[in-house]
Amino acid sequence: MGSIRAEEDPVTSWPVRVGVSIPPAGFKSREEADAYVNAAADGGLDHMITADHVAFRGGQGRDGLMTMAWLAGLHPTIGLYVGVYLLALRHPVAVARQVSTLAEDAPGRLTLGIGVGGEDRHEMESVGVDPATRGRRTDEALDVLLPLLGGSTVDHDGEFFQVPDTLISPVPDPPVVVTVGGRSGAAITRAGTRGQGWLASWCSPKRFADGVALSEEAALSAGRTGVTWRHGYQVWVGLGDTPEEGAGILGPAMESFYAAPFSRFQKYSPVGTPSEIAAWLAPFVDGGATDFNLAPVAGTPSEAIAGLAEVKRILKR
Repeated sequence: MGSIRAEEDPVTSWPVRVGVSIPPAGFKSREEADAYVNAAADGGLDHMITADHVAFRGGQGRDGLMTMAWLAGLHPTIGLYVGVYLLALRHPVAVARQVSTLAEDAPGRLTLGIGVGGEDRHEMESVGVDPATRGRRTDEALDVLLPLLGGSTVDHDGEFFQVPDTLISPVPDPPVVVTVGGRSGAAITRAGTRGQGWLASWCSPKRFADGVALSEEAALSAGRTGVTWRHGYQVWVGLGDTPEEGAGILGPAMESFYAAPFSRFQKYSPVGTPSEIAAWLAPFVDGGATDFNLAPVAGTPSEAIAGLAEVKRILKR
């Protein structure tokens, strides 16, 4: 499927943003977190990344917006990307207030990636959400959240949420970027009709380019024009002197995190030197990616940060 973008050189004409996730196990101390965040900023990386959960697989997880509020205080300018926030588990008015507060304290730094979740059905049931409704709840929550963040008064009586004559102030200035993550066709359509980009993972460059085109076509069908798109790709990477060394470091980390064999993820997990990883990612730039959310595994945290900084430099070239 052809893209509906104007023809241009994707590498030189589009900005490429590269972010680094917080370590899967979190930080042992504020000092460790401070060093990690500042090293990322000093290395030229654009944003920090965190996921979001309420009670995942036995109660695990971190609240994405709370984590970003903390990280925002560790550096004055580095971007903040929640990828992805489980909006269906919250009331959208309360989320609008949290986002407004964070945007006021860290203006222009937040990107809010929205996802439907569902990997752990019990997590949704814990807050009274039927997992079968998570897509519809997410759509309706976005239809409340986005106008509130845009400064509109919302009077909404829907299937899941009742919001009588409500306004949230201050309005984020500049506006918060909202993207949509997910692998399904519904997620791609949601990105086009409601978001500013599709945040993809676990897919090939062709699938990514097709999804980007489909999301932008969905936007046009919905009457949305003039969108400044922020399509992105989110992936783990294993840094080493060779692909074998990178895979040897990455595999155990992913198996521990997902409780599944690395073979399930290996096809979509770039490994090796920064040059090899950048070469693996470059086709996604050609397909429309401007944001890369990377979860690096390396010998040390400093090696992970330095490796991603080099990946960014190569992609920018």
